[in-house]
Amino acid sequence: MPSYTFFCNKCKKKFEIVSSIREYSSDQNCPICLSTDNVERCYIEDVATLNSSVKKSDNELKTVGDLANRNRDRMSDSQKEELYIKHNEYKEAEPSKPLPKGCKRLKKQSKNKWI
Repeated sequence: MPSYTFFCNKCKKKFEIVSSIREYSSDQNCPICLSTDNVERCYIEDVATLNSSVKKSDNELKTVGDLANRNRDRMSDSQKEELYIKHNEYKEAEPSKPLPKGCKRLKKQSKNKWI
């Protein structure tokens, strides 16, 4: 069943409604503050994802990549930045073990992109 995203202007929260196309109504109540006047449909959330125009429900996720894409789409920019730092900080850090005598470390060169 399709899910529809709405935004409440009163409490500034997003919420999803899952219903069939036949039962869908654009007049929705906010489940958080119970407001009826300030609720708008959030079309961008429903249509725009990074990998496709259709969001998959949990039982439609077939691969680990689908799961990763779904989780990425749900993360905020600050969460993405935090994870990037967490997974890349070791690359800039100096190694803790000294090298054997006569050896030196090579700096990793940037990859050449073919045009």
